[in-house]
Amino acid sequence: MALTSFGCGVFPQEDTSWQGAVNRQASQLGYRNWIIIAEASFPAHNRPGFRQVNASAEVPEALDYVLNTLEKTEHVRPRVYLPRELRSVENDFAPGIDELRKRIHASLHGHEANELDQQSLLTLLEDASRNFDVLVVRTPTALPYSSVFLELQPGYWDAESETRLRERIQDERMRKLSRPFP
Repeated sequence: MALTSFGCGVFPQEDTSWQGAVNRQASQLGYRNWIIIAEASFPAHNRPGFRQVNASAEVPEALDYVLNTLEKTEHVRPRVYLPRELRSVENDFAPGIDELRKRIHASLHGHEANELDQQSLLTLLEDASRNFDVLVVRTPTALPYSSVFLELQPGYWDAESETRLRERIQDERMRKLSRPFP
């Protein structure tokens, strides 16, 4: 962070880069929020809840940056989705797509990517945006179906822990119900 001097005081200058915007906005996101690392033709949204950052980096580099940022937090972890169509796009029709797929895979930091049809991902996103924030990091990548979708999950609580908690609550209810009345 740069410092700016005004008269007798020195004040931190706000980072106005796309990385600074991602840092500020990602720190405010939590469970059920989404981050999309979007290719250039990803639709712009004008509804409340959607925020957009224009990145000067391609999808793999922006994905790498966003995942690094999320890994520094303890409160969220990403569930990664890729459009199913990305697997089938041929290099003859979209030159560079084979190399981009490799670079995206390398940028996943070992996260397993789930695949869904692009339309299903957009439907999930529209549903989520009714109640939760969505951050779109728009890149200049001009290859079809190359957007990466991150659904944020609790970082300190996983599905197995939630299941065990629900089972325990249910067991306690059943024990209460089976006790004889005093």
